[in-house]
Formats: sequence, C-alpha cells, structure tokens
Amino acid sequence: MKRYYLTALLLWAILSVAYSQASFTKSETLRVIDKVNAYWQQNNPKHGRSFWDNAAYHTGNMEVYFLTGNENYLRYTEEWAKHNEWKGAKSNNKNEWKYSYGETDEYVLFGDYQICFQNYADLYMLSPDPKKIARAREVMEYQMSTDRNDYWWWSDGLYMVMPVMTKLYKITGNDLYLKKLHEYLMYSDSIMYDSEAALYYRDARYVYPKHQTVNGKKDFWARGVGWVFAGFAKVLKDLPQSAVHRSAYVKRFQDMAKAIAASQQPGGYWTRSMLDPTFAPGPETSGTAFFTYGFLWGINNGLLDKETYGPVALKGWEYLVNTALQENGRIGYVQPIGDRAIPGQVIDANSTANFGVGAFLLAACEMVRYAPESPVLQNVYARHTFSLNGSWRAIVDPFDNGFYDYRLKENPNGFFKNQKMRDKSDLVEYNFDTAQQLMVPGDWNTQNDKLFFYEGSVWYKKDF
Repeated sequence: MKRYYLTALLLWAILSVAYSQASFTKSETLRVIDKVNAYWQQNNPKHGRSFWDNAAYHTGNMEVYFLTGNENYLRYTEEWAKHNEWKGAKSNNKNEWKYSYGETDEYVLFGDYQICFQNYADLYMLSPDPKKIARAREVMEYQMSTDRNDYWWWSDGLYMVMPVMTKLYKITGNDLYLKKLHEYLMYSDSIMYDSEAALYYRDARYVYPKHQTVNGKKDFWARGVGWVFAGFAKVLKDLPQSAVHRSAYVKRFQDMAKAIAASQQPGGYWTRSMLDPTFAPGPETSGTAFFTYGFLWGINNGLLDKETYGPVALKGWEYLVNTALQENGRIGYVQPIGDRAIPGQVIDANSTANFGVGAFLLAACEMVRYAPESPVLQNVYARHTFSLNGSWRAIVDPFDNGFYDYRLKENPNGFFKNQKMRDKSDLVEYNFDTAQQLMVPGDWNTQNDKLFFYEGSVWYKKDF
C-alpha cells in the first residue's frame, strides 16, 4: 500500500506541472479554440466582404473545422462565401482588371482579393460543386495566361495566393498552377528576399539600406515575415512530395525558421521590427501567431527539429494564451492594418482584428496536434478515478461552490448541488470551472482551510 501511495505522489507531481501548463494540453487547447472562436463569431454575426482581412480569419476558422468537425464553424464560413457569391473582386470586364493596391471591384488580380479562393477551394473539397471554385478558376487561369510574373509584389501576397495555387492544383491536376507559383515566387524573391538574413522585407520600399530603422538596422516587419512563413507551411502541406521545387521550398522554410527563432524575445513574442526590438517595442500578436503556427506545423510534419524549435514554439504559445488571449476570449495586442513597424503606435490588450484571430486559430490547431496526452492516474491508494464530461481533473470543490452527487444525473447547467457528503464513502462530481485546485495525492482525507469536510475522491486530469 505504501508503494502505491508514493507512486501517487510522484504521478501527482507530474500532473501538477501539467495542470500549471493547462493550455499546453490537447483538451485545454481545444477549449481555448472554442472560447476564442465563439467570442469572435458571436461578436461578428454579419458576414463582411471577401477582402483579405476577413478571408484570413476564415483560413483559421476552416482549420478549426478540419480539426474539430464543428459544423457551426463550417456554416459560418459557408455563409460568408455565399454572401460574397463565391467571388473576390466582382468585375467581369477583364480589360479593367488590376493587381496594384486597390479595394474596388476592378482589382480582381490583386492578391488581397484572391485569398478568399483558399476558403472556397476548401469548401469545394468538402462538398464538390463547380460554382464554388468557378470564379477562382476563371481569375487564376486568366492570370496565368498573361505574360506577367510580377503579381506578388508584397510579402502578404505570398500567404494570400501561394496556397490558392496549390489547392487549385490539387483539385484540377493542372501543372500550370505549380509552374506559375514558382515563377511568381522567383519575382517576389528578386525584389524583397534578403538571402543574408533569410527573411523577407514587406515590399521593395523597405529593402536595406534604402530603408532602415532609426538605429540603422534592417527593418523586417514581423507580420509581413509571418505571412510568408505561414504561407510556405500551407503550400508544403498541399504540395506533392514529387513536386519539382518542393525541396527548395522546404529549405527556404527551414532557413526562415532559423532566422525567425533567433529574434524571439524573452517573453515569447516577436516585436514589430524583428531585428530592432527598440524601434517599436512590445509584443505583437499577429506576427507571433503566424510564427508559432509555422514552427508547430513544421515540427508536426517532420520538417523542423523538435528539440531545436519545440521550445521556441512553446514560448510563442505561452505568450499567445497568457498575454494575447483575454479573459472574455478576445485576442489582443494585434497591430492594426498596416505595412510596417511604427514607433509610438499603441498596441494593447484591446487591439484586435479578424486576421489576428485567424492567425491565433492556426497556431492553436497545430498546438492541439503537437500537445502530448496527459498521464492517466487510476486506482490510487485503493481509490478510483471517474470520467466526467470527457475529461478528468485533479481538483477538489470547495464547499461554498457546491458539488453534484454522483448518484444523480448531470443537470443541464453543470455540476451543482449544495449537498455536503454524508460520509467518506460518498463520491461527488465537481464544478470544474470554479473549483479550487489542490496539490495533494489521491487519499480520501483531503482537506484544507477552505474545505470544511473530508472529500472522498480527487479528480485527476485526462486529455482525449
């Protein structure tokens, strides 16, 4: 019996550490996802236009659907797609189609109006219907028929459109999508990739030394680099192993990972100007979320070394859940729409945006895939652990919070019944949301100054 008790203490120590990092487990990360996504959708019930910022959120929402199978999330993106008629910019006059910056309907070839095609393609692959990708194919196939290759002139465009090319390739089998992807990327590299730093400038205006921070350093904008890093992850996810340029893209992704990791701040985040933290100091969530997503995806898919990049990813995730995530589910510290680090720009817990939420959701989904299962503890000191609502937790309910007698069925509002146990053989189920945590082994005589009676069981945490 003594041996079992010591084992319980040892396992309890392991579980205590796991609980202190609750949001690093699969079940807790899923709860975080639901909290964040429910908050966003409940506070944004109207479906906006198909421009990049909304579409970037939906790339995160679709990843949540693929992970969880939650039909409500799928429906939210489907309704948005229908609202926008499965289109980006809506002009039908090809003679007026443009790809410089613009937000009106003639900017059909501008990547900010093409990112929506990622979501339409995903919806098509779930339930094929030609109308879902008809406009995407019309636009991209017209674009590929031109002799221009300078469509991706800003770093954001690599996230917006590279995955469109690989998704439409998967659907159609048309090799031209991969050929043109590479041609367009080579143009992007020629104007904004710094091979020495292994990072991308936001666009040609910010190339060093023409542009530099006030401290004379190269100015790599975190969200801009994040768009590219996440874009490569999404491309590699869909790209066939036999693709001609796959190995080059893997190397670029790995080179970027090394450079990005080197500029992470002690608090787990990245500053807006990555190599000059004093230029626009403080945390920024959208870039950090894209980086965290990229690191986790790379580890999960065998392209990044876990020992090297696991700590980087976990520090990033810790920032996201402990600083960026607010109590009500809002994602804060997101730099507003822009194109550079701006000294003096205030970014705080109330600074949020749709694209920042989308980036957070991408990182969270990969965190679920990365996180280990928590250990299972059973039959401790002749006591049993009991399943409750799909998870177990090692907490005991203070008397003033109430508990629920195990002999009764769960009531619709949770586990509440203000009834004191009659004796130590009684088993109780607890209100997990408000109950106090106790760092104790599983012996029945659990008690502290807030518990005015003995408890018969301790709930041990388990993830599924």
